[in-house]
Amino acid sequence: MKTWFLLLCLAIPISRTPLRTGEFALRDGDTVAFLGDSITAARGYTKIVEHYCLMRFPERRMRFVNAGKGGGTASGAVARLEHDVFKKGATVLTVAFGINDIGWGMKATPENRQRYLDGIRAIIEACQAKKIRVFICSPAITAEAPDSAETGFLQKMTDEGLTLARSSGAGTIDLQRGMREVQRRILEANASETNIAKRTRLHVDDGVHLNDLGQLTMAFAMLKGLDAPGDISAVTIDAARGQVLSSSGCSISRASRLPDGVAFTRLDRGLPLNLGILSSLNYRWIPLPEGLNQYLLTITNLPPGEYEIRAEGRLVSQATAEACARGLNLSSMTADPWEPGGPWDAQSDIVKELVDARDKLWMSAVLRTAYNADHPRFNRLDQHLRDLDDRLVLEQRAQAKPYPYRFEIRRKP
Repeated sequence: MKTWFLLLCLAIPISRTPLRTGEFALRDGDTVAFLGDSITAARGYTKIVEHYCLMRFPERRMRFVNAGKGGGTASGAVARLEHDVFKKGATVLTVAFGINDIGWGMKATPENRQRYLDGIRAIIEACQAKKIRVFICSPAITAEAPDSAETGFLQKMTDEGLTLARSSGAGTIDLQRGMREVQRRILEANASETNIAKRTRLHVDDGVHLNDLGQLTMAFAMLKGLDAPGDISAVTIDAARGQVLSSSGCSISRASRLPDGVAFTRLDRGLPLNLGILSSLNYRWIPLPEGLNQYLLTITNLPPGEYEIRAEGRLVSQATAEACARGLNLSSMTADPWEPGGPWDAQSDIVKELVDARDKLWMSAVLRTAYNADHPRFNRLDQHLRDLDDRLVLEQRAQAKPYPYRFEIRRKP
């Protein structure tokens, strides 16, 4: 199992294709609200976006607010903007509606379409009046076959919403087409799997609500739509001279030649997004390493042979001199699939737990407000939760902050 997993990680290619160069849409000081229906309220993709931002931009002070509501529609959301978005101090809003606007496809009428478009227009106008940067998104895909969904009522209706948004000066993200790329890969692989139980899916049984893989797919599509950079940092070291040839996104110090390899200290400005044990198995469907997680290391002029790559004394991977010279993406590499790889992987796993903790804290406040508002100590308890949330946010940033890693690349004993 360990050998197979290591080979899988080593097989992840480094993309040399230039990534999108637009500035990331989420800035220092932003409060980002996610407005949507039950798929948003499920708190899946929203947590991954938060997690990515913490790891990639640990110095940016950003807050995240879930404004999803089961059964929500674009027109219905207008009435709750004040309470769920404006009072939360949002500076950025993502909007993902559509499936309930046409009654899961059973009420796909011109009247439903017009209500959807009117709702989108009203949301944009209300946000622009408050100087909130708004991104209108197409909704998550359903389990409908991608070719028919591409020309179906839902896609056409939300395409009109995207056109309306662009003409109004709002941002747009076509989540459906972004997710459909992943869906097609999965369907192609499923075609050769005779055991239905082993086929990969993006949805639960109703074909509408997303499972964990579906939520990750939606998060990836949203982050790319927000121009999330894929390049984290990169360094090239000449092992023969123990010198740094180039670096970006990090600073390198104490580079030195070793009798059997090379060593250096690396301090990054941001770190990769990792989502826990065995999460790399999802990367055959979702190109997260190439698209969001390019944490690169290139070592030239190593004598031929097999080498161990260690960071802070921990074995991250093994690679040949030829592979090191071509370049490695270390973001999710691990020598043991049941443990984190490098210290950056462990940091991300810790931050994931803190993101989950903050989400649980938020949900407790939602339940308390909805069903226990007559508690005699309501206001004091509410303040306690706010204080805890502030402390969790500070802890998230502290755990995500990079620190200097000592790398050693030595010939395998």
